[in-house]
Amino acid sequence: MTDSHEPLLGERFEQALSYAAQLHRQQKRKASQVPYIAHLMSVTALVLEDGGSEDEAIAALLHDAVEDQGGQKTLDYIQKTFGEEVAEIVEACTDAYVQPKPPWEERKRQHIEHTQHAAPSVQRVVLADKVHNARAIVRDLRMKGPEAFDVFRGGREGTLWYYRSMLEALVSSPSAYLLDELRRLVSEMETSLNA
Repeated sequence: MTDSHEPLLGERFEQALSYAAQLHRQQKRKASQVPYIAHLMSVTALVLEDGGSEDEAIAALLHDAVEDQGGQKTLDYIQKTFGEEVAEIVEACTDAYVQPKPPWEERKRQHIEHTQHAAPSVQRVVLADKVHNARAIVRDLRMKGPEAFDVFRGGREGTLWYYRSMLEALVSSPSAYLLDELRRLVSEMETSLNA
């Protein structure tokens, strides 16, 4: 039983938040002026609202760190500083360690396949990430129309394929709320194109 005075999120979480802010300090969201940390905090909030653990919340803060900010060296630091479980989740969220990245479709197919068979903690963080990204796409579609897809390597068709495929891969996830939210957002993406 947890002590009612014990914080749900401790010093490790605070350290991870600071580390994420440092790593992504110069980064902005795709085609916007929104600081990248906003995405990481939103994904983390979704993970916590879905009942995620502190390790899952830390992994949510750091889920793009390896891919965007340092590759294997960053993953090694995460493992040493935040533990094996956090590192495993972050690694599972990473679709490329190297620069330049392998071709987009190849990376996405491998990531979808891996996610389908991943642990529930990985699926929770991936779902939260996809939900937040899909919300941003739907918002941009409402404001800009179909050209909102122009900022994505996969374009309209590739992006829709990726989100549909990820939805199918995560269908057995225990995170029912996040899964339902992603399903609704993907449907809205598709509907907005037919409007």
